[in-house]
Amino acid sequence: MKELLEKINSEIEAFKVDAELQLEKGNKAAGTRARKSTLALEKLLKDYRKVSLEESKK
Repeated sequence: MKELLEKINSEIEAFKVDAELQLEKGNKAAGTRARKSTLALEKLLKDYRKVSLEESKK
């Protein structure tokens, strides 16, 4: 579960950086990367939910 949290945190950081670049500098490629990060985050958060439920049942 720790590994999954690290992946989530790194993806959030990548999203923050790219979203800031898009917002501040109008960088279209950064916007694309930020949207891609949101899809990856969605998957990771679903995985976290599954793992969390399994851990709580122990």
